[in-house]
Amino acid sequence: MTDPVRRLVPLFSVLLATTAITAAAQAPDSGAVIAIRAGRLVDPATGVVTRDQVILVRDRKIAAVGSAVAVPDGASVIDLSRETVLPGLFDAHTHLCMTVRMKRDAGSYYYTTLNDPEAARAVDGVINARDMLRAGFTTVRDVGNEGNYACSAVRRAIEQGQIPGPTVLNAGRIIAPYGGQFQMQPDKREQLGEPEYYFADTRDELLKAVRENAHYGARVIKLVVDDQPYIYSIEDLRFVVQEARRMNLRVATHVWTRQGAHNAAAAGVASLEHLNGISDEDLAVARKNGVVAVFTPFPEWVLREFRDTAAAGGEYHQELDRLRAGMRAGITIAFGSDAIHALPGYDRGTLAITWVESYKAAGMSPKAILQVMTTNAARLLGVEGERGVIRVGLAADIIAVPSDPTEDIAALTQVNFVMKDGRIIRRPTD
Repeated sequence: MTDPVRRLVPLFSVLLATTAITAAAQAPDSGAVIAIRAGRLVDPATGVVTRDQVILVRDRKIAAVGSAVAVPDGASVIDLSRETVLPGLFDAHTHLCMTVRMKRDAGSYYYTTLNDPEAARAVDGVINARDMLRAGFTTVRDVGNEGNYACSAVRRAIEQGQIPGPTVLNAGRIIAPYGGQFQMQPDKREQLGEPEYYFADTRDELLKAVRENAHYGARVIKLVVDDQPYIYSIEDLRFVVQEARRMNLRVATHVWTRQGAHNAAAAGVASLEHLNGISDEDLAVARKNGVVAVFTPFPEWVLREFRDTAAAGGEYHQELDRLRAGMRAGITIAFGSDAIHALPGYDRGTLAITWVESYKAAGMSPKAILQVMTTNAARLLGVEGERGVIRVGLAADIIAVPSDPTEDIAALTQVNFVMKDGRIIRRPTD
């Protein structure tokens, strides 16, 4: 076998066997109809909430929606008449195959990469994928930090119905200038940097990096632009965008500095990630070039888990400042959490959803936050014709919460029903 991710299959076969039983039990029979009675139904694209709707699901897709839709004889009926129903959520910046254990790793993912072998990374991916789905995230874009293509194996297992999880668009190995996001040591260069990153400093190396990622199952190309003193130029980034486009792949770019953000915005990449150092002028450039901003504004309480109080407060307010600047600039924003830490009382999904606190703190309205987490993210990922809204013909990715998130976005932290591609993952009684 030429694909290295296939070596991971025996390593989590037991976990696959147990989760496959659950997934199979939830799968609807071909032609079977599920009728959902929705007390309130949210259309995030418009912010409109309608009452007393019926949603029919057949063959994993939405077959009908409306107040006058008749429930066919023999249909399985799910009563969500006291709930608010909406399309599944998106997280456009996640790392399924990385979990930072705070005490063991001192809060640093650098140590995580040294401590966890590929097998552990794949198992983390299985667990985190399940927990993201149960929290209401039915689609995610995994932007790397997965070792040697562990997330490609997890994505395939989800697609084959072996394990529960969201739709995954994964990045494979992150492409970066030499050193990536680490400080290398000359006598340990083979152990510290790769395969976590794919070091590429010339056009030939960039070309090979894109093609290898595509070959080994990447669904998006991720570059770190500026975590070293030497950064990718506008021309470098345009070269990667053009090569990725030949394989129908989009390019996401980690940008932390003003110059890195400028280069990526000018190059017309699909998305800028983090954007902590971006200027107002480059936000305007990014908007003009159709670039999407994926801010990852950590809640202050999360930052305090691995920063001292002063540093946490400073970083928190800097991130909120840039998010507010993006809102003023009118750039399209998609939700991304960047949640990677194991914190007491939270799994990956329940932790990631707390990022809505930061969007609320920045002054974004609940309706706008819902767009960021559904409509905008679906367009960024290129799946707006498949999912992201409850509409006839689209995938039946549906969640429910007890109250109306268009009035209080905190309602999203109380997801109690999840349907993924017509399969019931979680019921209000679970």
